[in-house]
Amino acid sequence: MSGLSFELKKTDGSARRGAVTTPHGTFQTPAFMPVGTRGTVKGLMPRDLVETGSEICLGNTYHLHISPGDKIVKKLGGLHKFMAWDQSILTDSGGFQVFSLPGVKLEEEGVVFSFEQGGKPVKLSPERSVQIQENLGADIIMAFDVCVEFPCDRRTAQEAVYRTDRWLKRCKEAQTRDDQALFGIVQGSTFDDLRRLSAQLTIEHDLPGYAIGGVSVGETHDLMMEAVDLAAPFLPKDKPRYLMGVGYPEDIVEAVARGIDMFDCVLPSRLGRSGVIFSRHGRYRVTKGKYKSDGYPLDTHCSCYACKNFSRGYIKHLIDTKEILGSTLATLHNITFYQDLMVGIRRSIEEGQFETFRRAFLSEYLSEDRKEELELGGSRVEMDDLSWNTEHSVIPTND
Repeated sequence: MSGLSFELKKTDGSARRGAVTTPHGTFQTPAFMPVGTRGTVKGLMPRDLVETGSEICLGNTYHLHISPGDKIVKKLGGLHKFMAWDQSILTDSGGFQVFSLPGVKLEEEGVVFSFEQGGKPVKLSPERSVQIQENLGADIIMAFDVCVEFPCDRRTAQEAVYRTDRWLKRCKEAQTRDDQALFGIVQGSTFDDLRRLSAQLTIEHDLPGYAIGGVSVGETHDLMMEAVDLAAPFLPKDKPRYLMGVGYPEDIVEAVARGIDMFDCVLPSRLGRSGVIFSRHGRYRVTKGKYKSDGYPLDTHCSCYACKNFSRGYIKHLIDTKEILGSTLATLHNITFYQDLMVGIRRSIEEGQFETFRRAFLSEYLSEDRKEELELGGSRVEMDDLSWNTEHSVIPTND
């Protein structure tokens, strides 16, 4: 028992359209999951997050263990009640954060680290990671893995693959709740044979879902997609596939083309707080001087609350003067942009038009140099004839 089921509704090439059901509801895939590191997506209330179209969000095991403490969260009713979010939640294992700390000591038992410089050493093991996630009460929990840095040598990557596999076994044995779905994580860095090996080892554990990890750690787009190409074909077709920490919209579209179902990233909220806006024509910084008297919304093809009510000039003013509302509106828009993108992706798969959608999106969203890098091929898609936008995009084009 895991409390999770996956329905694969339609495929278009390798792209997949499905739905994942957890004890807290169903979310449609491909899905983008906003990151609520400490039990909140910075700047947004849960009702705002619902308004963006989000159906699942993330919590961070490492940070929630530090504060307020997983036992406190459990005492206060679990993470869903704690953060007033009644839809699905995924928590990561804390491994990525721990391995990014300085002075981490890796042992077979687990890792030893300090929360702060000069602080008391803390040990985090696979068993402890599972226990913390059980206290938090997420619907989907992640196995504690060894996330290597980029670049790394082959020996380090190989040792990480085998240790991740051993730790996954311990995570399974440590589980006591039957309402949480444990996902295993494929590692292997940039080594082709190690990625394939890790995928094969991971699926032997027969889990409710699988993730591809060790990406979005500084490697190029091409190396990231190569990791997906190597691992995805080995993952079961009847289980959800999750690409961890990705990413930029162009990365998401390319990964969907390779059979990925779930994504998460801090980019729409983190960049939004500094005034970076995602739009159908690419990213731009609204704090630039040219937007001071701009009366248009952040994106003329978006119907989020920010775009329906406020101008670029106003939001620039808010962010320039460090008003909290500026970060809130930019984040609200950016996450809505991501969710609208996922709606468009899902519809295109349903209609058997994903490749057309992919080309249209990349042609409109990317700059000329990035289009060449991603090797679109063929002639440029004319935007007057074809658009990737969803039914939410009701404002006429004025920019």
